[in-house]
Amino acid sequence: MALEITAARPDPALLDLPWSVPLEQWPEANLAALPRGLSRHVVRFVKLPGQVIAVKEINPHLAVREYNMLRLLQKIGQPCVQPFGVVNGRLGDDGEELDACLLTRHLRFSLPYRALFSQSLRPDSAQRLIDALAVLLVRLHLAGFWWGDVSLSNTLFRRDAGAYAAYLVDAETGEIHTKLSVGQREHDVDIARVNIAGELMDLAAGGLLAKAADPIRVSESIVDRYRSLWRELTGSERFGVGCRWRVDDRIRRLNELGFDVDELTISTDFGGATIQIQPKVVDAGHHSRRLMRLTGLDVEENQARRLLNDLDSFRASQDRQNDDESMVAHDWLTQIYEPVTRTVPRDLTKKLEPAEVFHEVLEHRWYMSEAAGQDIPIKEVIADYLKNVLPGKPDEAAVLGVDTMAMRLPDFSKQESPGR
Repeated sequence: MALEITAARPDPALLDLPWSVPLEQWPEANLAALPRGLSRHVVRFVKLPGQVIAVKEINPHLAVREYNMLRLLQKIGQPCVQPFGVVNGRLGDDGEELDACLLTRHLRFSLPYRALFSQSLRPDSAQRLIDALAVLLVRLHLAGFWWGDVSLSNTLFRRDAGAYAAYLVDAETGEIHTKLSVGQREHDVDIARVNIAGELMDLAAGGLLAKAADPIRVSESIVDRYRSLWRELTGSERFGVGCRWRVDDRIRRLNELGFDVDELTISTDFGGATIQIQPKVVDAGHHSRRLMRLTGLDVEENQARRLLNDLDSFRASQDRQNDDESMVAHDWLTQIYEPVTRTVPRDLTKKLEPAEVFHEVLEHRWYMSEAAGQDIPIKEVIADYLKNVLPGKPDEAAVLGVDTMAMRLPDFSKQESPGR
């Protein structure tokens, strides 16, 4: 049996990794120290030149299936880890066959839920994670993806202007359909409710969950959150002919939720007295696409919303409402955004993404100004933030060359991975 590496863009450095050794026995020199979650598979973060990949030891058939599923999800624009490759045909030094390995790129600045709860979080952090997972589940269902194992453990989270953005990690049980039935969607939601309850109970037992957070109540909230969002995105609406403004109002509501309407069905009854509208195709990323178009910045949806609000404030303060939007955006980028993000010292750049730093600086300015009873100059705000706030935050980018055992979180008794 010969070693076989399947990858869209194979890295020659993969050949130097010890594929003849079971993954759990790989030497520390090959590993990257990153916060990890629980897994039923052996998973390790591995260093390659200029990047970090997650390696999951798994049945060869399942490895290929999950690799192809992740590639498909990425092609249709769904939030998931990026598939890197599959390694098949592994033989141990004793000649015994070893499981295949699924390779995915590490999602920078993302953390598993346990790593988030090991930090000092707000009391409502559990609910904010549930909200992010509900949005992810709705997006996947709209694309026809049935997950089959929805949980916090199978999700990675990135900070998103005070909220979180959720990414699918484990697609091992997933299926793609043209359209999901109500039963398939509700099955996924029920799986999420049960899994999340168990995960939050585990956090509570370890003293990592706020005392005010009831694991059962919080886990059940994903049902209401999911259903309300699904209704808003897909439900039909009827109104009189004289209320045609409600078509634009429906589109604006969806935009505020971060979705674009790519196709809308509008029909009237036989008498022409009422109109019915129903979104046929909705696509997430309304604000992030607009910001990308104007500035080239690729950020999360809530971050984009916050940056666009600041851009609008800049436009108004400069009395440039009649100027070309792209020109104003360029000036805001060079005069406001970049001067703030470039002040972060090199040794602190692994703390947060630049867009999240900018969001936090705006938040810090508001708190400082309220405490002082007057506006505080932005330079003074930045200096105070870099001195008193950012240094105390944990690194959320990859940490290389550190003993992985020292990075373990409390009560991690199972195998570690970025997902399950």
